[in-house]
Amino acid sequence: MKPLGEMAANDGITNPSPAHGKTGANMEKNLERIQVASIGLDKDRFLRQLLGYLAESLQEVTGMDQAEGFISLVGQKIGDELNAHYLQSLKLTKLDRHQIAAVLVDLKRRIDGDFYLIHADERQLVLGNRRCPFGDKVIGRPALCMMTSNVFGVIAAENAGYARVDIQKAIANGDGHCHVVVSLDGNDMEAGREYFRSGE
Repeated sequence: MKPLGEMAANDGITNPSPAHGKTGANMEKNLERIQVASIGLDKDRFLRQLLGYLAESLQEVTGMDQAEGFISLVGQKIGDELNAHYLQSLKLTKLDRHQIAAVLVDLKRRIDGDFYLIHADERQLVLGNRRCPFGDKVIGRPALCMMTSNVFGVIAAENAGYARVDIQKAIANGDGHCHVVVSLDGNDMEAGREYFRSGE
């Protein structure tokens, strides 16, 4: 038996040819009919549905707090990665508060969200949203909002030193839109989830 490192990629794997003759013809005929059927399935819809059911299952099995915790871990990693990508692409070592706001809006638009800036000052950024990247799959699954909270919080904290994210309204809760406050002042005793720059 070959050592694992010496095994060829296709060792022990056969790749049979597609069916021919009557079987192949029947397959092609069925595919022609099925491929034009209105199923409402594509890669994007499938992934949204997958994430939606995953969040729903976590909420039901582990409870809301635990579900939010699991999704927060994913959001933390994505936030770190996106922050690094933006800094590298913009050739910056740190974003100022205006750039933080622009990055938060831009990243959501890139994944089919519709966030926009309502207000910005030295203390906080206030954002609204008309369309969730998860589409209607987010409704009733507020644990998915932890993706927004963590991605926003990580990016804001890594650049401003501190952030507190309060999702005051959410499409997931049936509000019809989102209203998110990102506080940058650690002295503000507002509601929300706190984030700190890594290493501090």
